[in-house]
Amino acid sequence: MAHDHPDTTHLIHHPYQPPAGFEAPQPGVFKASTVYFPTVAAMRQREWKDKSAYTYGLHGTPTSYVLEERLCALEGGQQCVLVPSGLAALATVALSLLKAGDEVLIPDNAYGPNKALAESELKHFGITHQYYDPMNPADLAARIHERTRLVWLEAPGSVSMEFPDLIEQVRICRAHGVTCALDNTWGAGLAFQPFDLLGNGQLGVDISAHALTKYPSGGGDVLMGSVITCDQALHLKIKLCHMRLGLGVGANDVEAVLRALPSIGLRYAAQDRSARALAQWWQAQPQCAQLLHPAFAGAPGHAHWQAVCGPSGGSAGLFSVMLHERFSQEQIDAFCDGLKLFRLGYSWGGPVSLVVPYDLASIRSQWPAHLARGTLVRFSTGLESSQALIQDLAQSLAKHLSA
Repeated sequence: MAHDHPDTTHLIHHPYQPPAGFEAPQPGVFKASTVYFPTVAAMRQREWKDKSAYTYGLHGTPTSYVLEERLCALEGGQQCVLVPSGLAALATVALSLLKAGDEVLIPDNAYGPNKALAESELKHFGITHQYYDPMNPADLAARIHERTRLVWLEAPGSVSMEFPDLIEQVRICRAHGVTCALDNTWGAGLAFQPFDLLGNGQLGVDISAHALTKYPSGGGDVLMGSVITCDQALHLKIKLCHMRLGLGVGANDVEAVLRALPSIGLRYAAQDRSARALAQWWQAQPQCAQLLHPAFAGAPGHAHWQAVCGPSGGSAGLFSVMLHERFSQEQIDAFCDGLKLFRLGYSWGGPVSLVVPYDLASIRSQWPAHLARGTLVRFSTGLESSQALIQDLAQSLAKHLSA
């Protein structure tokens, strides 16, 4: 005769509730798909879109609401949605705002996967795109037409690190009534305020997309992104699309970002200092044909960086070096392989320094006039000592790229 399993109903429906009023440095981690309602009336009346209540785990928990609000404080925005990655943030913006027949403009030095999204999925949906010269605002203005619905901005450009005239780009978008979205992963809400570029509340981007994978996480172990806005109608458009796409993030990942966020300013500044020390060292090396770091005089867009970030402003722990064209790809690969502290890997903002050699010609429409000929290598500084990193660069340079 079969026996029923032991009755654990009293455990599942246990009445105990812990006392209210508990406070600690870190917010509580709430994990939920199902959210309870006290009555049918409450089920029908609760509203999740304005964060006044909870309806389903995908639409937010106390944990995700806290991170969204803190990210808004970091970047100077009003509303935020969380997505599973930085690329998901870019895709969410595009899918929220574009329909068949619309066009998106993208800087030619944009993050490669954003260009690939336009060339593949968006194209399949009947959405066209153009690449504009990020260092020539007149080129951007000339490409805007009646079907342009979205302009992507990136400061500085991915890999090649040139800083555009961001203020003029935003003014052009404003004059044409076109929504502009900034990939603000590099700035991170610390180098400059994307919604207040002039410091007087008069000019800012419409949307800031951020790969929280980088500096907000800080550990190289979390994938997450955010989309932040100031305009309520624009936010609602994004939030409803976000809901229909079923995008959500894990509570433990939210916890990891919340734990790292208080130290983001310290880490950003430390990695900035280290990157500048390394960049200065590279400037003195004969193997370096061009230093690509916006905070250095002579780097492409340095004056634009100053205009937005200030003469002594912030600059992330990221820079590139154009190595002399006399070196073969094999030699440069051997140099990268020969580094001991720098690890080969994508992303940045974590505790470990990274290096990646790039074939720039394959990811740009044409070779920009402001870039020297050669092979580009991008460096991301971690939290190691800058002197140890310089010694690592020097030992591999001596072995594989002798002057």
